[in-house]
Amino acid sequence: MNKFKRVAVLKGGLSPEREVSLVSGAACAKALREEGYDVTEIDAGRDLGEQLRNARPDAVFNALHGRWGEDGCVQGVLELLHIPYTHSGVLASALAMHKERAKTVFCAAGIPVVKSLVADRRRASASHLMEPPYVVKPVDQGSSVGVFIIRKGDNRPPGELGSEKWTLGEDVMVEEYVPGRELTVAVMGDGALAVTEIIASTNFYDYEAKYAEGGSRHVVPAKIPALAAEEAMRLAERAHSALGCRGVSRTDFRYDDTKGENRVIILEVNTQPGMTPTSLVPEQAAYKGMNFRALVRWIVEDASCDR
Repeated sequence: MNKFKRVAVLKGGLSPEREVSLVSGAACAKALREEGYDVTEIDAGRDLGEQLRNARPDAVFNALHGRWGEDGCVQGVLELLHIPYTHSGVLASALAMHKERAKTVFCAAGIPVVKSLVADRRRASASHLMEPPYVVKPVDQGSSVGVFIIRKGDNRPPGELGSEKWTLGEDVMVEEYVPGRELTVAVMGDGALAVTEIIASTNFYDYEAKYAEGGSRHVVPAKIPALAAEEAMRLAERAHSALGCRGVSRTDFRYDDTKGENRVIILEVNTQPGMTPTSLVPEQAAYKGMNFRALVRWIVEDASCDR
């Protein structure tokens, strides 16, 4: 028996991750219909409040990615309308999306991070603010949008950071580069599902590697030492809890095994990870014996309001 009958699926939206969100939303809407829900698909614009009042859903499945949909803004609208919604609430969403604020929470929770600083993008484009190799990324975007790796021997940072065409915010994070391997862990409820290693076909796990066909290969469970896998799962659960997340989240790590140190370093927590049948979270759920329809049903039945 479903707790909710009418479900609105929010997709698309206003962020640079709009196209990915459209795919996630369509996949989730299809799965929900197959599970017996009355589904309305909403391309979330600035008239979202009106769209929701017209749809009159019992709950909202939030399949938006990036700014406006994943950073507490849409969550605030849903709180005001008092419509139960999936994934994390206002504060957890805002904290997780802002990389500097999230790092402060991680440090307080004893989760290993690397040194970083936040600077105006033009200053970061003018000269090295940290000894290479290092990473530059927007401080409040997702899906590796606008991420650059500056390697040893690079004369200067990428000029794109200072371009007038830049649309990803004025502040960027300059962060120590961690060599090694890319890991990710999904947390569902209070428990970690598994550890996936992501092997990108590009130089690193950027937007193209995440979403282009053949851009990356996923190995689940990751072929790493058991102690490292246990550490990644433990840290993902701790990060999920420290930020105050609910529902499903996905935490990304770097695993540095290059010098025998076996360091597991947190990068970020995704409060609304990709949700197509071949996305990372559904892959881990399938590994644990839960198919895509069952996963989507669990997520929507977990919907609630913070207040």
